[in-house]
Amino acid sequence: MIERKLGSWLGAAAVAAAATRAGTAALRSLAPGGAERWTRKNYAGRSVGLYAGPAVAVGAAFGVAALPARPREAAVLAVLGAGACGGYDDVAGAGDPRRGFRAHLGALRNGELTSGAVKLFGISAAGLAAGTLLKERPVDKVLAGVVIAGTAHLVDVRPGQAGAAVLALAVPGLLRVGPGAVVAAASMGAAAAVLPDDIGERTMLGDTGAHALGAALGTAMAAGNGRKGLAAHAAALVAVAAYADKRVGS
Repeated sequence: MIERKLGSWLGAAAVAAAATRAGTAALRSLAPGGAERWTRKNYAGRSVGLYAGPAVAVGAAFGVAALPARPREAAVLAVLGAGACGGYDDVAGAGDPRRGFRAHLGALRNGELTSGAVKLFGISAAGLAAGTLLKERPVDKVLAGVVIAGTAHLVDVRPGQAGAAVLALAVPGLLRVGPGAVVAAASMGAAAAVLPDDIGERTMLGDTGAHALGAALGTAMAAGNGRKGLAAHAAALVAVAAYADKRVGS
């Protein structure tokens, strides 16, 4: 039993890591739309590439390929949905100084649909759809969606923090029985593949990679918990999001 679980973890992590590295290399070589589109200045003024962000999303999705249909579809939907919404914000929201949910919802009340609002609603919808695939009862579906979307938004985009957070927070998921452990392992494999370059500020995950990794981690949490665990995680994530939004807006 232990050997079988270990094999599934290692397999998922290895596939995710290999797919992430291959995707990063391919995007760096092809640079669709030109290299400038894939280059950003980080907080320190260094030019870094955004290739790792989409590669992490695809890598984490590949890592869950061996799961049964419904948990696999839930994980892929959550990861690629969050990554796509983050990617849209990376492109359309570049240079927008507004941060936090309140700023973007305030703009929406004034008739402006910001990329941040699109990201907020898009990730929430992807999380709820994934939760619907994972759970049977309506309350559990909603709670799972909150956990997935909340964790996707929680993961930070600063150098090294997204990967390090996923590697640390995914470890308890490996102790679970079932699909959650495989999704946790896939998120760890994808994160580990880009962590050295992310810490070394040679690449940037951006919202694309950070939210995709967060969604993978959230899916692992949702898959591995019953209603009480889901409710506890959801409450904690809502509290953290409210606190963070208050700090950003102050």
